[in-house]
Formats: sequence, C-alpha cells, structure tokens
Amino acid sequence: MSENENKNKYENKSSFLGWIVRLVLFAIVLGVTSFLTPGFTVNGLWSMIIAAVVITVLDYFVEALMGVDASPFGKGFKGFAIAAVIIYLAQFVVPNMRVSIIGALIAAIIIGIIDAIFPGRVM
Repeated sequence: MSENENKNKYENKSSFLGWIVRLVLFAIVLGVTSFLTPGFTVNGLWSMIIAAVVITVLDYFVEALMGVDASPFGKGFKGFAIAAVIIYLAQFVVPNMRVSIIGALIAAIIIGIIDAIFPGRVM
C-alpha cells in the first residue's frame, strides 16, 4: 500500500470513530438538556440516541440545502431559530420525546451554551 492509501484508510476510520463519539456526546448533551429544560423530555437511552441521530441528520440536511449552520450560536439568531425548529420537529420522529415550543427554544439555548463550552462541534 502506498502512503496515500494508508492515510486515506486512517482518515476514514478516524472520521467514522469521530462521528460515533460526537453522536454519543450529543446523546449525553440531550440527556442533560432534558433534565434542565422544562417542556423538553427524552425518556430512555435509546430515545436519546435516536434523537441525537435524527437531530444530527436534520442539521446536516439544513446545512447542505440552505448553507446555514444550524447550531444555536452558529449563525446568530438564524442558527438559533433553525436549531429550535429542528429540536421541535425531532419529537415527531423520536419515540418518548416530547417538546413544547418554549422547551425547544430553551433547549436550543442550553445546547448552544454546552456547545460553546466544550471544544469541538457537538451538534
């Protein structure tokens, strides 16, 4: 194998591993947010993991289609509003997840604060 093939193979593994780590971290962030936020509940570990996947996928599609980073502090008010909408819409796909409109707004703030505190992009 050439050096480039080894490098690409390593980058693919680290990219996949990085994606899994971000997914687990975001599930933990959702659990903390669910605990702290009135009007936002995610019951069960599998529901948190599914919610993390759904929110991550919705975030990816919004960013790909609209060119807007949907992290709460990614693009100011626009990113915050899109993050709240994504969180609110996720409840229709994820079992054991209930979100009010106010809960989605507060959750977007809390996730944005946690995202700003920890290095690397969680959401």
